[in-house]
Amino acid sequence: MNLANKLTLFRVIIVPFFVFFMCFTGIEHRYLYALILFIVASITDMLDGKIARKYNMITSFGKFLDPLADKILVASALVCFVELRWTSAWVVCIILAREFVVSGVRLVAAGSEKKVVIPAGWLGKIKTAVTMVAICVILFMHILEGFGVIYDAGQWMGIYEYVPQALDFPIQIISDILMYVSAGLTLASGIKYLYDYREFIDPKK
Repeated sequence: MNLANKLTLFRVIIVPFFVFFMCFTGIEHRYLYALILFIVASITDMLDGKIARKYNMITSFGKFLDPLADKILVASALVCFVELRWTSAWVVCIILAREFVVSGVRLVAAGSEKKVVIPAGWLGKIKTAVTMVAICVILFMHILEGFGVIYDAGQWMGIYEYVPQALDFPIQIISDILMYVSAGLTLASGIKYLYDYREFIDPKK
């Protein structure tokens, strides 16, 4: 296994630890640790592709695992967000539905006579980058909230009501906007993906 694929696999290995910090309430500053892990995983996402292209390490395994690793990481974060009520379930459903559809097309293409391994498209890469940034920003806002630096302008109950130095900040509104943008890009990239590879899902064949 080459270096690029090892970085991609490392991204997958990070996911369980990220989920642990997101969901296990007994750890102080757990969101900070989760954010650090998510950023590390995101950096490997940038590095593995560059290394693969620069040193001619592009393989079919890498084309398969790289987008899959992104999906596992992002999906895990979004499911945790729903659990924590940081985002709406319907937004996450749109994003996950697109991933299932795209994965299905990939399987059909790989199993066809042409045995096509479909790489991630440019719009899909933009979608992934925007979603990862959105996740980082949302996590960062809740980290600041946990440290008492800001509090959600829409939530008048809680400890931050009694912390005068905390800044009034629309955490949920910003989170919703970021997730709506991510969902919109996800839907657009999914439609483009289906159009570009429509030959593999043609009902006449």
